[in-house]
Amino acid sequence: MGIAPENTDEESLRAFAVQLQRIIRATADTVAEDSVAAPLIEKVTSHLKVPLAQVVVVAQELEAWEHATLQRGVDKYLEEQGTDPAWFGISGGQRGHEDLMGMFAAARRHGIYELGAVDFATASIGPEEVTEAVQLGLVPTTAPDGTPVIVGIRGPGGMHGPTICRFEVLSESRAAAVAARDRIEQLMRAHDVLRGQVLAFGVSENRGNQMLTFLPRPDLGGGDVVLPDGVLDTIERHVVSVADQSARLLASGQHLKRGLLLHGPPGTGKTHTVRYLMGRLPETTVIVLTGTAMRFIGNAAALARRLQPSLVVLEDVDLIAQDRSTTPTGNPLLFALLDAMDGIGNDADVTFVLTTNRAQELEHALTDRPGRIDLAVEVPKPDAEGRERLFRLYGKGVELTADLSQAVAETEGVTASFVKELLRRAALISIAGDPHGTTVVVDDHALTTALREMNESRSTLTRSLLGSG
Repeated sequence: MGIAPENTDEESLRAFAVQLQRIIRATADTVAEDSVAAPLIEKVTSHLKVPLAQVVVVAQELEAWEHATLQRGVDKYLEEQGTDPAWFGISGGQRGHEDLMGMFAAARRHGIYELGAVDFATASIGPEEVTEAVQLGLVPTTAPDGTPVIVGIRGPGGMHGPTICRFEVLSESRAAAVAARDRIEQLMRAHDVLRGQVLAFGVSENRGNQMLTFLPRPDLGGGDVVLPDGVLDTIERHVVSVADQSARLLASGQHLKRGLLLHGPPGTGKTHTVRYLMGRLPETTVIVLTGTAMRFIGNAAALARRLQPSLVVLEDVDLIAQDRSTTPTGNPLLFALLDAMDGIGNDADVTFVLTTNRAQELEHALTDRPGRIDLAVEVPKPDAEGRERLFRLYGKGVELTADLSQAVAETEGVTASFVKELLRRAALISIAGDPHGTTVVVDDHALTTALREMNESRSTLTRSLLGSG
């Protein structure tokens, strides 16, 4: 047909082949734009007022637990821009790993993706509260300067998709896309669903991925905490008073970050005291790390600084903070803990609360360096007065008629956990003797029987587990 010259050298033929490929590709793209993908591409390009090839994308990746906060930030941004939130979605194909521009290109060339409905997912925003968040969807809006942009949200991908959130801003202008992204991030921080919550890091049962769980905030009064005289006052002064007077302390050049170590035998009330502090600071963000979750100390410290005032709780910290002389090969989690405590900044209103049953085994770099642990408080086994207070505390829900003086004398050396379990068993004995009664009466017989059972030789392990071996 006379398309190529008859007498050409090899270089000319190669150049001709390249041009022919471009013509074929352009023809295929033109045909594809008229195919089933056209409504999706048209939805994007008509709002941005540029061809797809000229669209600029600015993306931001977030942790999976930011999904609800991302949705809230985008919603606030749409309100701020006066945008009617006309969300649209993408259907078809394998959408687990493609970014938006990848899906648009596949839609135009291969018809894999089409304009579709928005996908939604349920995201937690509290211990018993959830919200609907866009799992995959886009919404046309404008940048702060009025330039048309499209914001796309991709939620965490479940069992087989990515374990992150991602949002993308599409525009003809990089500056406009960046400005929109930055403003959304500012609104996310201002309306963060994690702020003021009690949070616990854990591990997903699906693929071992980190996750964040909302916990109810404990509600304990000072009378619910049985410690030797003056001990609770000392703890409150170190933790609560600093929080109450943070502005004045900063103005006077004093640091806010503090560390509290609660140590003592198992079952004496260390965790109970921590729970009291959680309730005593109702506006404070609390982040709890226990067991294997302590490997997320870096994430916890970053969240604590962002969501301050914050309380970071590490239960049984000796699991990761043993003296380095006992672990010659080193413990990466110990160094992560030290880095987290040092890196958070003295101006941050953050309290690290550590508990341990084995204070003598802790790394000296943790306990002896100022700025990491500022106050170490022993939580001992209760004395006679403390045991009587514990009997009355844990006996609130029953009719306690037993002679407490005898019970106190016979329980010397036990822990708070032991007293709590003793009263529970006494209540069970009372119920067994009066199965149809309307009240539970814990008398001398019930209490003595329960104490005898717990002191028998076969209960040695139980006493040990309750810290009263």
